[in-house]
Amino acid sequence: MDTIIAADTKWQLIAEKALNGGPLTLEEGLEVLDADNDEVLLIMNAAFKVRKHFYGKKVKLNMIINAKSGLCPEDCGYCSQSIVSTAPVNKYTLLDKETLLAGAREALARKAGTYCIVASGKGPTDKELNQVVDAVREIRETMPLKICACLGILKEDQAERLAEAGVHRYNHNLNTSKANYPSITTTHTYDQRVATVEKVKSHGMSPCSGVIIGMGETHQEIVEMAFALRELDADSIPINFLNAIPGTPLEHAGRTPSMKALKVLALFRFICPSKEIRVAGGREVNLRTLQPLSLYAANSLFVGDYLTTAGQEVSADHQIIEDLGFEIELNAL
Repeated sequence: MDTIIAADTKWQLIAEKALNGGPLTLEEGLEVLDADNDEVLLIMNAAFKVRKHFYGKKVKLNMIINAKSGLCPEDCGYCSQSIVSTAPVNKYTLLDKETLLAGAREALARKAGTYCIVASGKGPTDKELNQVVDAVREIRETMPLKICACLGILKEDQAERLAEAGVHRYNHNLNTSKANYPSITTTHTYDQRVATVEKVKSHGMSPCSGVIIGMGETHQEIVEMAFALRELDADSIPINFLNAIPGTPLEHAGRTPSMKALKVLALFRFICPSKEIRVAGGREVNLRTLQPLSLYAANSLFVGDYLTTAGQEVSADHQIIEDLGFEIELNAL
């Protein structure tokens, strides 16, 4: 009993430190990831204290549309759409305006507050940007949705045009640590990703940037990723867990154990306490039956399918939220 009390006190002190704005040390971050699984519920309770302070029991829902699939010159080892992937995925150019508008209507039907327009490729062409801008303007005029765009590396004028069209948020994930980056991707750099997020911020769009857990990174690198996103001041932090797709260079990577995934979510909540922490791609195959517990640290999730992998039924996510006694935050950025 004394051991349990001591452990609970330790995690509650971590929570208090986060609430008071004090950044965790590297050693404290490693303690979270290295903790015995017997302490996971205590860690999640401490993370919930922080999450509840900033977000109460509300859950933000997001929906992705794969606006352009495959046809990508990048060599990202985790991605089924990359040039080095042999995975059998649909390949098509940017969807037309009516299809993008139909996706927005579907997002509303799923009770998603944010509609994410995602396109493969290193960055958008001017023609592609024109198509996105045209669709965004009409969505903004006709639907109560927040819009997030994820189109790759942006030029200065492209960022300006997206902001003027009404894009609320731009996603560009760091994905992994700076040290691990060359082993995952060689066709662009970690610094280019950071520069794009900074460019987005400079044009008034809300920065969204996250990670993919399970790509050979160490525990220290996971903590460093959280510190990097804190320094970058990302408003929204999607935490993806690798869903190893056959035909990709990382196809043989093992899944992240469910208990470790929960500790990762708690870690990001402690280090980035006031930010939207989104449990994202791969949650179904990594967290499995422990998915509901993730919302004690995270306050946001995707509903429906991802880019080339299937999510679970939207009704199942709605049921999780209801069973937890939480509520969907409609029209939430």
